[in-house]
Amino acid sequence: MPRYDCARPDERSRGIDRAIAAAGRHQLIVFPTETSYAVACDAFSPVAVERLNAAKGRAGVDALPVMVGSVKAARALIGVLHPQGEMLIEGFWPGPLTALCGQQSTLHWDIGGDGRHVAVRMPLHPVALAVLQGVGPMAVVSANRVGEPVPRTCDDAQAQLDTNVSIYLDAGELPEGPPSTVVDLTEREPRLLRHGAFSEELLRQVAPELVGEADE
Repeated sequence: MPRYDCARPDERSRGIDRAIAAAGRHQLIVFPTETSYAVACDAFSPVAVERLNAAKGRAGVDALPVMVGSVKAARALIGVLHPQGEMLIEGFWPGPLTALCGQQSTLHWDIGGDGRHVAVRMPLHPVALAVLQGVGPMAVVSANRVGEPVPRTCDDAQAQLDTNVSIYLDAGELPEGPPSTVVDLTEREPRLLRHGAFSEELLRQVAPELVGEADE
């Protein structure tokens, strides 16, 4: 299980290159995001998706979230967005905002779910972005077994996932904080699904018609 210290520029560059290559071989990798360590694989590889679900200990019925390295990559996955959805993505990506969107009907993948929606995020962490830009869209979940604590260190992730993962990218201990905020962008009015790093008030500055808990 190669592990690379991303605090060292040479080792970071080598680790990112090898993580990209490993993902191309249907293998799992662990990298840091701004919210936690995550385990990821090529979203278009059925073999890799099956391995991810097994490593995580999840049934694979619910759809896996997908991370992208650019807004352009996200647009290849999702259908037409309403104006306020566009503004939220433009205003808060890269960052801890997960957008539930209608997915393109032409996609050939099996990430679970109903096949009509996809939860997409563009993370802020530079290591994650570098990997995503090299691989393309990746199925990504927190690097812990189901029911176990979300890992803030690479040690914690490795203790839980061990040899299920081919490459670990270590960026040190991540600060504690809330998860990503989740918004539903499938309708004209965005809807807040989960509170997180971006507050409802902040989102409303960009999308004033956002439907929050108080509006239910």
